[in-house]
Amino acid sequence: MENLKQDAASLLAKTGLSDGVDRRGFIKAAVGTGFAVAALPVVAQTMIHTDTAGLTAGVVKVNVGGVDVPFYRAQPEGKTHLPVVLVISEIFGLHEHIADMARRFAKLGYLALAPDLFVRQGDPTTAPSIADLMKNIISRTPDQQVMGDLDAIVAWAKANGGDGDKMAITGFCWGGRITWMYAAHNPALKAGVAWYGRLVGEPNAMSPSNPVDIAPTLKVPVLGLYGLKDSGITQESIAQMKAQLAKGGAPSTFVVYPDAGHAFNADYRPSYVAADAKDGFQRTLAWFREHGVA
Repeated sequence: MENLKQDAASLLAKTGLSDGVDRRGFIKAAVGTGFAVAALPVVAQTMIHTDTAGLTAGVVKVNVGGVDVPFYRAQPEGKTHLPVVLVISEIFGLHEHIADMARRFAKLGYLALAPDLFVRQGDPTTAPSIADLMKNIISRTPDQQVMGDLDAIVAWAKANGGDGDKMAITGFCWGGRITWMYAAHNPALKAGVAWYGRLVGEPNAMSPSNPVDIAPTLKVPVLGLYGLKDSGITQESIAQMKAQLAKGGAPSTFVVYPDAGHAFNADYRPSYVAADAKDGFQRTLAWFREHGVA
């Protein structure tokens, strides 16, 4: 895996932008490229770029109930019978950072699949603000729909070079919560890693339950990676989750980084904490190996 820290000039050259280009013009032209408007400005100095050398990478679609659901696929070129990892995005959707995460896994031998789970509700990369994004897309995306889309992508993986006995899931922010929920939905998974995903919340029509509700019956071991300084996910909620897991759930565990807040793995944002992101990724790989997904 190639992790290259590029300075701003190098990044702009690679993306075809000049120093005078407005950052808000730096949005995706196709699935898995560019960045969400609501997530800007991009911090180019710390951004990691993973190339596609030796990989088959690009957008694939699977039809789910008459809707083509796109996902970014990255895997070692010419290889089959690969361990599978689902890579679930933040609220900002399938953009360059998430695609890069998929390539990082692919460089290590995985079939990595990062779906666009908001395709029916809209394009989160073009939402002008986080408030608009939450109101018009995230709050209208039902868990049941997400579970069905992920089921279809799992089926695609099994039919296209993935090892159905070696499947895992990881996700970030919104995708961290989905990691917990899909691990409960699909007990055939071997492992999950949830990065700063919400654990508690008021049930509603779109999300009738939350990770804390499914914890006692969770069969898939999940590693939770969280930041002590995350004001949106309290240590009290983590304690609640641990208490529910102790009632009979899978042998899940938490790592709380004392110097990190929310989105500490997002290397394109000011919230990025390089040491904790690197440690979290190594722990993710070790967790997958420990549970037979490698």
